[in-house]
This record gives sequence, structure tokens and C-alpha cells, in this order.
Amino acid sequence: MRNSVILLPLVLVATVSTVAQSGAAESQTGASRVALATVSDPRNRPLLDVSADDFVIEEAGAAREVLSVRPADYPIVILLDNGTDGRADLPFMRTAVAHFIDRIGQRPLALGTLGNGPKLLTTFEDDRSTVMARLNEVAPEETAARLMQGAALAGQTIRSTGSLFSAIVILSATAADARQGATDDLMAAVIDSGAILHVVANRPAQPAGALGPGSPLRTLAEERHGEFTTIYTAASYQAALDRLADRLTTELLIEYLVPVGSKPNDVKVGVRLIGARVRGLGVAPK
Repeated sequence: MRNSVILLPLVLVATVSTVAQSGAAESQTGASRVALATVSDPRNRPLLDVSADDFVIEEAGAAREVLSVRPADYPIVILLDNGTDGRADLPFMRTAVAHFIDRIGQRPLALGTLGNGPKLLTTFEDDRSTVMARLNEVAPEETAARLMQGAALAGQTIRSTGSLFSAIVILSATAADARQGATDDLMAAVIDSGAILHVVANRPAQPAGALGPGSPLRTLAEERHGEFTTIYTAASYQAALDRLADRLTTELLIEYLVPVGSKPNDVKVGVRLIGARVRGLGVAPK
């Protein structure tokens, strides 16, 4: 069933000019952009059976033709805190990540750790059996985790793929202040990657203010439209990642036609479905 459309704003993945386009540019066709969004029914249950004809997209008040809709299968980097403060949590993290990987489907996936200097254990080209083997081999390290350095490494790795959308997932049990080593260069590596940052933080392991309001990781997660989830027991890592998997497996990529040379400006998206709502997560040029 269909009704009038409520158009909600989308956030741009990259910084773009908002200068109005000339009439000549508006008359050209052949370029496209891709929006990332989720659609839910009036009871906040995800809707996946949504076609291109169901979407309405506007840029600066001008309607755009929707070309296609498909499930989002962008690359993900998962980072585990195996530093000194994560020793007790690590078995729970491994179990939670294994279940998470099983749920998110066949998409590019890289696994890394944060203790003893952040490092990636697998690449996006490795198959799932290799990823799972490396996950089972993750052991505690004797040095503190470096969260921002790990996030920056993930950002640099993702940026090299050229993917329109991507995500970084960090599981944190560290008691180190996340501000330590959070230089502008490290934060820029995450921002420039365009990745959506998700963090699951075990609060009992945190000193006051470590990952609270104003910490770099929390700020980046909020600005990148990610999820910052606080848990209170290590057993809750799986519940937090289950919730994140619910989101990732219901995200949609919506490709739409734009005039050649135009810039995304005031992008809004809606659906012609009664009571349905759209959550926009970003727009990227194809």
C-alpha cells in the first residue's frame, strides 16, 4: 500500500560543494550516486522487500530517478581488544565475533587486533575459513590496546579499496583513555576513509570519562552514523553485535540518476509505503 511520501535528509559521505548547478548541467544525464539507507515499518521492523519504484529521492528539491536497490554488502574491518585490559573479555569477544561473522553474509571482511600495536590478521581477499582460523588464534598481549591507532589502520586499509561504503567495528575492553594518541592525523584517517564506525565498549573496564562523551571514538561513531554501544558485562558482547548485525543485514544501497557534473546538495529520501520510515546513512558518487 502507498501513501504520501515523507522525505528525510541524507548525510553525504564525502565533503562536497553545494554550489547550485547551471541549467546546462541539469540537462545532462548519465551519472549516478548511491545512497545507503534502512527502511522500517510502523513497528520499527526492517523492510527488505522494497523496490526501486518504492523510493523517492530529491536533491535540492529536484526529483531524481531511482535506478536500482540492492542489499548493502560493503567491506568491514573488525578489531578486537586483546591488550592487557582485554584478557578476561577476550574469550567472549571471540565467541561474539564468530557469531557476528556468520550473520553478516558473504562480504569482504578483515580481522585485526589492538594489543601490542594494532595489526591486521587477515585481508579482504581471505576466505571465511582463514578469518575464523585467525580469530581462534587471537591471544592476549602484554601491552595496552591502542584504539585510535587501530581505527586509523582500519581506515587506511578501507580507503585503499575505493569502496563507496564500509564499516569499522571495534570491541573495546581497555581501561586506557581513548584520548591517548588521538592525534588529528589518526582521526583524519578514519574520516577520510568514509567508513561508518561502530564501537562496543565494556563500561566496567573503563575509568571515568575514558570512552564517555567527548572521547574521540565516541565522537567519530556519532559523526559517522555508527553505533556506540556500552555494555556492562563481557557476556553482552554477543548481544551488542547481534543488534549491529540486524542493522547491517537490513541496509540497502539505492542507486539513482543525476545530471553529469552535479553535486549532491540537500539530498532527501522517502518511500511510497504506508507508515514506513527511512533512515539515511550517507550518499556517495559512483
